[in-house]
Amino acid sequence: MVNNNGNRKSLESWIWEAACSIRGAKDAPKYKDYILPLIFTKRLCDVFDDELNRIAAEVGSRKKAFQLARADHKLVRFYLPLIPDDPEQPVWSVIRKLSDRIGEGVTTYMRAIARENPLLQGIIDRVDFNATTHGQRDLDDDRLSNLIEAISTKRLGLDDVEADIIGKSYEYLIRKFAEGGGQSAGEFYTPPEVGTIMSRALQPEQGMEIYDPTCGSGGLLVKCEIAMEEQRREIKEGGHSCPPLHSELNGYPLCNGGLENPPSFAPLKLFGQEYIPETWAMANMNMIIHDMEGQIEIGDTFKNPKFRNKQGKLRTFDRVVANPMWNQDWFTEADYDNDELDRFPAGAGFPGKSSADWGWVQHMHASLNDTGRAAIVLDTGAVSRGSGNAGTNKEKNVRKWFVDNDIIESVLYLPENLFYNTTAPGIVLFLNKAKPEDRKSKVFLVNASRIFEKGDPKNFIPDEGIKRIVDTLIGWKEEEKLSRIVDHAELKKNDYNISPSRYIHTGEAETYRLIPEIVKELNAIEEEARETDKALRNILKQLGVDV
Repeated sequence: MVNNNGNRKSLESWIWEAACSIRGAKDAPKYKDYILPLIFTKRLCDVFDDELNRIAAEVGSRKKAFQLARADHKLVRFYLPLIPDDPEQPVWSVIRKLSDRIGEGVTTYMRAIARENPLLQGIIDRVDFNATTHGQRDLDDDRLSNLIEAISTKRLGLDDVEADIIGKSYEYLIRKFAEGGGQSAGEFYTPPEVGTIMSRALQPEQGMEIYDPTCGSGGLLVKCEIAMEEQRREIKEGGHSCPPLHSELNGYPLCNGGLENPPSFAPLKLFGQEYIPETWAMANMNMIIHDMEGQIEIGDTFKNPKFRNKQGKLRTFDRVVANPMWNQDWFTEADYDNDELDRFPAGAGFPGKSSADWGWVQHMHASLNDTGRAAIVLDTGAVSRGSGNAGTNKEKNVRKWFVDNDIIESVLYLPENLFYNTTAPGIVLFLNKAKPEDRKSKVFLVNASRIFEKGDPKNFIPDEGIKRIVDTLIGWKEEEKLSRIVDHAELKKNDYNISPSRYIHTGEAETYRLIPEIVKELNAIEEEARETDKALRNILKQLGVDV
């Protein structure tokens, strides 16, 4: 384990130095759409080499191995039509030896690889390494040559680096891009500790189907697979007690912390949808480089969710994890009213124009099967906006529907300054369509606002903090200044405010709220008041009252 960690750190350092070889650390995030596919392709090339060497050991030479792989692509996971003049040379050397019109050559090779591998189409062939803007190359050949040479210094084959190490290093690179990505970082990246908490708290079991409707770079899906494999490993090693509320795993009885006659391993089935093409490609590369298989669709999930059953209705899953963009304001009431997938039930529905947070929650709830559970990252205000105000509030009404229908299991209040596109704390909302009897008509609130360490450029939750939060969420353990079980009667008394900071005081001053968030809430209240006034005037006119 120590060696693996050392290998990972070494690989992380190399992978970031390679990324910086273009124009330094400051500009590296601008070139992520070039850097990620190249490192991904280097991994493909080195693994292909390993597979060729395995075949060559059986048939006598690399030349014959190339011929066999070309004749039958099923002999390898990905067939690469890159054949060196000397078959003993590594496959990557075809790209490395480019000396003239490098951008054009790399683009041609990438597209050739995609043609041979339908799974990679649109993933590594979408970038034009020869692209220009106003007659100027976006990435000139000198810098591209530097990048290729930097990537060439380390081998990424099966015998050189394990899938989990290259996967973690690739995630590290994505995180580094997020650090320099400003507002756009939130479109593709969730802080790893948040993803780890969500995935462990959901306790995914092997063979389950997991869905992320706003999957970004795929990190939350990957975290679920890792969490499942970690739990399985702990159980197999016999050093882990039975998970809370479970005495079996997928129908197999647990005994003395291990499995009796353990079944063959079944990985999770991962499904995601992403709107931005470049981010969709990133998610696919991330999945493959982690040696995980998933189905990532492209398109607007809110208006056109791609995962449907045979009847054309919304497909349902065992677990849903997501971090949708917060407070989206471009969906209208018509988007909800015209929905044909039964995602927005009577009594809930349109949460108001200023924020689609609870619209996303409704989509994810509709995407759960009868025993499904979900973990959703939302803006902190989503759990309190509208509560305590005179009159009605659309967002509060949706929240009320979820509380009254006993779907909300837990709410986790996160520390501030974790996310790359905002300093706001954020919350994680946990849904459960099959709450245990002893948890019904109750919600478990956790205020983890003080469980963090200062970092640069962002705060982070240390490993022991992650464990403490996860253990608290799974066990529903009440702890002073951290967690409370609150029954529905108290939530109703507080006008359906379900923010942990309302019920659990950490000894600090009043909970921090951004001024723009407060202004946005005031604007929403004013807009709702105008709508109510307009509706009232129309009614009075119909009654013949002069207004």
